[in-house]
Formats: sequence, structure tokens, C-alpha cells
Amino acid sequence: QLQFVESGGGLVQPGGSLRLSCAPSGFTLDHYTLGWFRRASVDELGHDGVSCISSSDGTIYYGPSVKGRFTISKDIAKNTLYLQMDNLKPKDTGVYYCAASADRDCDGDFGFWGQGTQVTVSS
Repeated sequence: QLQFVESGGGLVQPGGSLRLSCAPSGFTLDHYTLGWFRRASVDELGHDGVSCISSSDGTIYYGPSVKGRFTISKDIAKNTLYLQMDNLKPKDTGVYYCAASADRDCDGDFGFWGQGTQVTVSS
């Protein structure tokens, strides 16, 4: 079973930065399309797509609300996915999940999810 260990969440003031990490257990990241998603509150049913790297050609996508502030990357040697979040805003608050898809592009189904890490942006 594919599993992830996520870390890096926390409380930060507006304008601050955080870096989320996602390390898989039992598989190699390089073979999957990888994404970060956010659930703003427990009352929401779905996840907002934050960013994605396709396995087909490495194309990177960002959600419109984070473009220019967040950076997704992966370190193949460390087998770890990252999300660098800069200039954080209160609207970025939520639980962030990393996920993997066996599909080669970011519009596929993400079948493997991490446990989530809480990010709170507040003064």
C-alpha cells in the first residue's frame, strides 16, 4: 500500500513562509504524477487543487490563488515532494495533502493520499 509522511505545517503570520514535505513509503515518486491539495475546513467535502507536477513531461500547474507565491518541487535523490509557500495569506489556511496519481497528467485521478498537515495563517 502506498503511503506518505507529510510534515512542515504550522502557524505562521501573514506574509510568512512555510515549506511542506511529503515522503512516500514503499514507492518511488518519480513514477507518479504528484500534487498538493488543500481542504479549507472540515465542513468542506472536496479538496482544492494547489499545485501539480505531471509525470509525462514534468509540466507544473498552480491554482490561480497561489500562482507566483507557491513553488512545487521534487528531489528524486531524497524521494521527497515539496511545496514552498511564500507570502502566505489567511485564505491559505487549511489542511494540505500530498497525493499521487498513476495517470501521466494532472487531470487524472489521484488515488494515493497523505494524512494531511495543518497550515494556519493568522496574526
